[in-house]
Amino acid sequence: MTDSLRHVFDRAAESYDAARPSYPETLFDDLVALAGLRRGDRLLEVGCATGNATRPLLERGFRVVCVELGPRLAAQARRNLAGLDCEVHTAAFEEWEGDPASFDLVYAATAWHWVDPSVGYGKAHRLLRPGGHLALWGASHAFPAGFDPFFTEIQTVYDELGESHPGEWPPPSPEETPDDSKAIEASGLFVGVQVRRYVWELSYTADEYVALLDTFSGHIAMGPEKRARLDAEIRRRLADRPDGRLRRHWQATLHVARRA
Repeated sequence: MTDSLRHVFDRAAESYDAARPSYPETLFDDLVALAGLRRGDRLLEVGCATGNATRPLLERGFRVVCVELGPRLAAQARRNLAGLDCEVHTAAFEEWEGDPASFDLVYAATAWHWVDPSVGYGKAHRLLRPGGHLALWGASHAFPAGFDPFFTEIQTVYDELGESHPGEWPPPSPEETPDDSKAIEASGLFVGVQVRRYVWELSYTADEYVALLDTFSGHIAMGPEKRARLDAEIRRRLADRPDGRLRRHWQATLHVARRA
């Protein structure tokens, strides 16, 4: 991932807040259980964006400190989380200075892949109390059996635009998608990685799906002509459907590991 792409989300802070889905409640319940968290514990979130993964943990009685690179995203998170036991700091996690051994959990939701791994694992380890945990997960497009054929059909447009899907098509099913446990263990700083998988489905109108695409780094980085062509094709193809909607599956893989 290039550093320039890491910064593009801040340009779409309001769209990100409106279009990105929340994570399943069962994910947060599992996180609390796997990490052995108790009400009042202090958590650090890396890359909170607008607070999608922050509020559910605040509502479960935890105190959360967030570190967000984008100033617009951080400002939106402060508005969304006003009145709750939360601090939002605007900084890159690699450069942010927190008190050592002061957190019970360090976590990142769809953000850790932007963190320099040569810095991130060591910093998380330093900030965690003995016995604390690191939790990582992300939301991505899932392709279970019976996924909407729209996504196969629209690939011809991506091909025309020079934005072809990398690798095989269709992508691996959620059960076949590799997890990141080996990378976490390879750091030598975390042990006992536990993995849980989640798949859910959402329905989108053309307007809703275009708005969602506007929150993804690759789409944001496309030139305006490419984006206009893709958006027009999405609208045209969905207009031919009786309900004018598509089904998109999401998947998240939760990793929880104990500080070594």
